[in-house]
Amino acid sequence: MSMNTHMPSGLLPETALLQAIVEAGDPFVLEIAKGQTVRIVDLEGNQAVDTLFYNAHDYTDRYSAQDTIRAQRNIYLTTGTELLSTNGNVLLTITADTCGRHDTLGGACSAESNRVRYDLALGHMHACRNSFLKAIQTWKSTTSKQGLEKRDIAGNINFFMNVPVTPEGGLRFADGVSGAGKYVELRAEMDVLMLISNCPQLNNPCNGYNPTPIKILLWDEHVR
Repeated sequence: MSMNTHMPSGLLPETALLQAIVEAGDPFVLEIAKGQTVRIVDLEGNQAVDTLFYNAHDYTDRYSAQDTIRAQRNIYLTTGTELLSTNGNVLLTITADTCGRHDTLGGACSAESNRVRYDLALGHMHACRNSFLKAIQTWKSTTSKQGLEKRDIAGNINFFMNVPVTPEGGLRFADGVSGAGKYVELRAEMDVLMLISNCPQLNNPCNGYNPTPIKILLWDEHVR
């Protein structure tokens, strides 16, 4: 599979069908039709964006980190990456990326992981799993009669997040590789549901210890 990092997009913001700001710590849910393109913008830089993708008609068919990594033979995501589902479907393709690489191993922060990794007293802090749960409680699909449940929150992508893998196979959270205005763009290869938690983590450098807003843009097929 051919990959070209730091590939800019030709899509113009003024032609976007949708533009939305997602504040730090907030969830965001969007159905993306086949052929549409979504852009996630790191407005101020060094902000992790925890993201889940589902087949919009069957939520049990969801993003699979294992299948995506195996197919592309790379643990990082960038331009050219096809995001595969648990049923082997191509959900989306990364078509533009001005950041260069994105994490698919680090998972989402939670009250439990905050206690284990940092301090028992930090379990009260807001976390991405809280945002995901908040989103699925209020989400009403326009394409599917089914709802999302807690068990549907599986392994996620961390756009813009820097999680180096050590020679021993361990993971660590490092300073981000993104910057203000950097973005990643994905084309839906089928109808998909996107679920975002704009990460509120304050205990490691994934957000530069200062979570900030992101911007979401959506284009219809063939729009420039």
